[in-house]
Amino acid sequence: MPLEAPATRMFFSASKPCVDMREVKQTGTGRSRAGQEPPLPGLVRNAFVSPCRVVRRSETLTPVGMSPSRTDQVVQEETSMQTLLQGGRVIDPAGGFDGAADVLVADGKIAAVGTDLAPPPGAELVDATGLVIGPGFVDLHSHVHSIAGHRLQAMDGVTTALDLEAGLMPVERAYAEATAAGRPLHFGFSASWGGARAQVLAGITPDARIASSLAVLGDPRWQRSSSPRELTAWLSLLEDELAAGALGIGILMGYAPATEPAEFQAVARLAAKAGAPTFTHVRELVEMDPATPVDGSTEIAIAAAETGAAMHHCHVNSTSGRHVDRVLNTLETSRQSGSRVTLEAYPYGAGSTAVGAAFIAPERLRLKGLGPSSVIMVETGERIADAARLEQLRAQDPGAPCLLEFLDEDNPRDLALLRQALAFPDAVVASDAMPVLWPDGSHDSTRWPLPPGGTTHPRTAGTFTKTLRLMVRETGAWTWLEAFRRCSYLPARILDDVAPGARTKGHLGVGADADLVVLDPAAVTDTATYADPTRASRGVRHLYVAGVPVVSDGALRPDALPGRALRGEPR
Repeated sequence: MPLEAPATRMFFSASKPCVDMREVKQTGTGRSRAGQEPPLPGLVRNAFVSPCRVVRRSETLTPVGMSPSRTDQVVQEETSMQTLLQGGRVIDPAGGFDGAADVLVADGKIAAVGTDLAPPPGAELVDATGLVIGPGFVDLHSHVHSIAGHRLQAMDGVTTALDLEAGLMPVERAYAEATAAGRPLHFGFSASWGGARAQVLAGITPDARIASSLAVLGDPRWQRSSSPRELTAWLSLLEDELAAGALGIGILMGYAPATEPAEFQAVARLAAKAGAPTFTHVRELVEMDPATPVDGSTEIAIAAAETGAAMHHCHVNSTSGRHVDRVLNTLETSRQSGSRVTLEAYPYGAGSTAVGAAFIAPERLRLKGLGPSSVIMVETGERIADAARLEQLRAQDPGAPCLLEFLDEDNPRDLALLRQALAFPDAVVASDAMPVLWPDGSHDSTRWPLPPGGTTHPRTAGTFTKTLRLMVRETGAWTWLEAFRRCSYLPARILDDVAPGARTKGHLGVGADADLVVLDPAAVTDTATYADPTRASRGVRHLYVAGVPVVSDGALRPDALPGRALRGEPR
């Protein structure tokens, strides 16, 4: 049935961007059209902006994609699929709206946002008084390809979890297996640079499994530079993966740091031609290894400038360490010159990878000012005593996951460096979430709460809520509007060119995907620790994925598997 709106109400609808100035006066956080941000040089050229308009009392609101003559019929048919969130503080980072409103969800989409919306017949009503409603978090860097991992991320506010730094290969198999098993969250994958190189240079057939990908990381056969014939062969594989729906190219350059820089340029040219972004774990910085073929962060800036590719710098906090000032200056200079460079960070002083990774070698650790004791094995908790023991573990099981402590979160100076990376203009939040492993060797569980004994990095369960705690609640460095911009809106915009499906994520415009997080702003926090890494975050009261509740009243719904594939469509 049509919804009437008094003149003082604001609705988001399918027309040009605007903000009701009456809401600006009331909240102090809205922005006029003239005050809206121009497209960012580090983002895609055609960034999608949540459309909105003010609906007057004399107008009626028609659900997106429907003619007024069909509204009543369709609303009646979809009554069982409608939810009305009432009385919350609604935040849409696309249009700069932050104010009291209701949100109507119908058939997996945002149908209306406005004050005092009349409940359609049969709609589920959710009282959001005192809660914040915003677009669900879009995680560009998640290696949890499991129901268990997705559930931990759901409790952290994530609605879309994508593996774009490493990717999986073959990507078609990765999509098919995730779809067949079911996922609580939306999912997607990049084309795996490491997998393509391993297939051509080492004869290793990829199987789209994260465990296999970790095991390959320490194999030196794929870490060398390529011959012209080999380069052509694995570039062709990447091109095929993009055609099969990969969301860009994931480049693990830090795991093959001595490779010829011209190969990186070739990948960037392929990405630019396909209109697909790259997601790079950079090679060593020149401060850490003066003998590196090229400084890792400078390499991204050069390739972006010379090829026009959209290039994303993964976890700038962990690869930069105490050199984050210089790295951020390098990336900002690149962006100011017009290059399409973006970056991400997470709020932890320890990273996680396979113990066989090139940069975990004792001699590489020394270059970073670290030592074997900075490495902790995830599954056993063993802190490595010396170089001999580290070399033994690297030879024995190179794919075994480990933690690498690169900053001390108890040191105020190091904590300031973590916050600096997060606070950098337009840096997005991404978790680098890792698989959950159990002592019996299993990598997944459909039980909830999760069975005891699971091990992982705490960032799997707590990246986004920890960031909210640090940047909003404790320091006030971000407003809630800025927090949703960094966690939801900007990550989705990085994918706009390669994945049209991303354009309906990260904002609350009418017709947007009903991927929503409803959180308690006074209580939201992480609880996972290095000693107990699978403890779920607190404060996410409701989470909707494609309009389906995955978290209700703070409790996860084990029967909910509404996640869908987000696929790329290269030009």
